[in-house]
Amino acid sequence: MHLKPIHEQAVVIMGASSGIGRDTALRFARKGACVVAAARSESGLQSLINEIRQHGGRAIAATCDTTNEEQVRNVAELCVQEFGRIDTWVQLAGVSLYARFEDTTIDEWRRVVDVNLNGQALGAMVALPHLKRQGGALICVSSVESRRALPYQAAYAASKHGVKAMCEALRMELEHEGVPVSVTEIIPASINTPLFEHARTKLGVQPQGAPPIYPPEAVSKAILYAAEHPVRELPVGAAASALIAGENLSPAMMDRLLEMFAFEKQLTDRPKPATVDNLFAPMEGMDRVKGNLKESRPFSVYTWMITHPGFVGALAMAAAGTAAIMTRGVGREVPSREREVRPSVRHTMSHRERSRSIAQV
Repeated sequence: MHLKPIHEQAVVIMGASSGIGRDTALRFARKGACVVAAARSESGLQSLINEIRQHGGRAIAATCDTTNEEQVRNVAELCVQEFGRIDTWVQLAGVSLYARFEDTTIDEWRRVVDVNLNGQALGAMVALPHLKRQGGALICVSSVESRRALPYQAAYAASKHGVKAMCEALRMELEHEGVPVSVTEIIPASINTPLFEHARTKLGVQPQGAPPIYPPEAVSKAILYAAEHPVRELPVGAAASALIAGENLSPAMMDRLLEMFAFEKQLTDRPKPATVDNLFAPMEGMDRVKGNLKESRPFSVYTWMITHPGFVGALAMAAAGTAAIMTRGVGREVPSREREVRPSVRHTMSHRERSRSIAQV
């Protein structure tokens, strides 16, 4: 499967007004892609488009709730009208709720699942007919909680588990049909975005992701990589990979470990009202990439290595070659024939030396 270089692409980004979506739109535009940025926040989108255009990029805004079918279809039609096609469709729109399962209302549960799962399904349904015409990439951003749920996040984790299942089924169907559309699931660990300031919480304080916490650009760079390289999935952060590995090894063990630290580590000391959130309506003043959390990691070495396989392979070959040179001859056993010859040589040389000594006398 061949995907176009980014500078030749027309890209739709759902959930682009802040956080990872905003950084992703900026990076696509800097690399020459034509961008349609979609989100609920008109002010956030307008500030994003202004920033892109100030740097010479091409972008248009589309106000859209990812659960509204008419609005999502309008986003796709706008991209085709303005740029002639859709090459990559990135699904980032999401909401979060921090609460005990028993404190979650059915309306809250439905809204989280509707945005995070049904919204991604709707986006995929709208995007696929366009992507299938000339090939392209469908990129779904889920979470490490698509593999391992954390306490206080039953609704969020359930929605992300659904995204994983949707991607798996859709990927197999497209491969079976021979359709040149890649389906990539991006699996971030905890990322420092305004998501936690946006989140509805019933815990009395602003929540945070379980540490370590990575910067938004770690995810946006993985998204850009997936737009050019058809990969199945991309964990972002070694913490995501470790959590997945632990879950595969022993879910019961992960239960015990998370019970020890995940409750406390998801809480900050910042008070947050329970009703100040973006669950049902956008929050204004959040049109920025980063949140207010302290990042534990400046970048993800693990994800960088995954997205630079050529460099890592060359480095491994160089290391192997250096080791071979340094160890050449070390521990080499002397062949039996050499062991047989060497004593006779020493004997012959000694005889000649004795002969010369006698002649001199």
